[in-house]
Amino acid sequence: MKKKNNPYSVAQFIALRHLTSKHNSGFVSFITFIAILGVTLGVASLIIALSILNGFEKTIKSNVVSFTAHMQLFAFQNQLLEKPEMTIQRVMARFPEITDMAPYLVREGMVRSKEDIDGIVIKGVDPSNDISAAKRRLVEGTYDLAERDNGIQTIIIGKRLSEKLKAAVGQRVLVYGLGGSSISLSQARTMQFEVRGIYETGMADYDGSIVYVNLRNAQRLFQVGPTVSGFDILVSETDSLESLSNQIPDYLGYPYYARTMQQMYRNLFMWIELQKKPVPIVLGLIIIVATVNIVGMLLMMVMEKSRQIGILKALGMQRKAIIRLFLFQGLHIGVIGTVLGNIIAFLLCWLELHYRVIPLPSGIYFMTHVPIELSFFNFFIVSIAALIMSFLASIMPALVATRLDTIKLLRFI
Repeated sequence: MKKKNNPYSVAQFIALRHLTSKHNSGFVSFITFIAILGVTLGVASLIIALSILNGFEKTIKSNVVSFTAHMQLFAFQNQLLEKPEMTIQRVMARFPEITDMAPYLVREGMVRSKEDIDGIVIKGVDPSNDISAAKRRLVEGTYDLAERDNGIQTIIIGKRLSEKLKAAVGQRVLVYGLGGSSISLSQARTMQFEVRGIYETGMADYDGSIVYVNLRNAQRLFQVGPTVSGFDILVSETDSLESLSNQIPDYLGYPYYARTMQQMYRNLFMWIELQKKPVPIVLGLIIIVATVNIVGMLLMMVMEKSRQIGILKALGMQRKAIIRLFLFQGLHIGVIGTVLGNIIAFLLCWLELHYRVIPLPSGIYFMTHVPIELSFFNFFIVSIAALIMSFLASIMPALVATRLDTIKLLRFI
């Protein structure tokens, strides 16, 4: 007894023959190529755009956190805080969500090298408890903020500031600060530092202005005694930031005040969200163009293969089988375009991720190159969307093919 042919296998075989047959007219072959190219470019564009957007958001948040942590605890009207060790013990014991808490002293000053002079923000940190960018973003030298017995202390500066001052690792600079709470030239103090390390975050405003010194050296430079400006705080879950920013000041009392990174850089995070809003519209248009290409190609295929369709209907092919025939054609185009789009997107993202071939002006974009975050989820969701759209685009041409009159199709054979 003969084995009955699977209707799905027959429809798939004919669909492949239609797409790959050398007897197709040049115009239909060209339309098929355009349809595949449209899906390929649409998928690649979607994945690359999502990877760049996610990379932008991740890089900016990482840079912001490296300078300000998840949250900062300080005092109203920039008052100095006494007994920082006791404050850290109290907060860490009361709030287990906090993973790190580091004291700092921040004041404005000036730095002078043999070549130039510039205004800076001096941040004094405790080397044994430092969660700042200087420790994780070094590109030259070593992380050395140890307090020295002689008069020359250590400092870490940003790459942009290093280039302006022409101060390399090992060279000495003079740092000027104002002591106490008043701003008076009579209280100006000068300390000599040796550049021990150079950091780079890609954010020009930070790399060109913030320098790091030992907390005790900063306290001596500004004559503030054993006090600090505030505390950098890292938490285990960023979802708890808002509640913690209210609970900690309530627990410690006046004059403590807390601000999250979203509150301190509200404009920056709003800019990130603004960049995301038009993306679904633009990328949706790309998908629609690819879908229209598939519809046009299959309609041309219906016109080109109308006689073959009439023969198949005369031989007894059912309406459902003809619908499957064109659905398979649309899906084959979608699969080929999706695979090629994934390959192109991965290669381009990998090249940018490893070789940084596209530079960016750091003064505008807060980074020196286009950031990329390769995510399996982006590839998966875009591929599924492309295949669904390819399937939906195949329905209308399939219905058109089933409504053709068999008698009229076979009349002139």
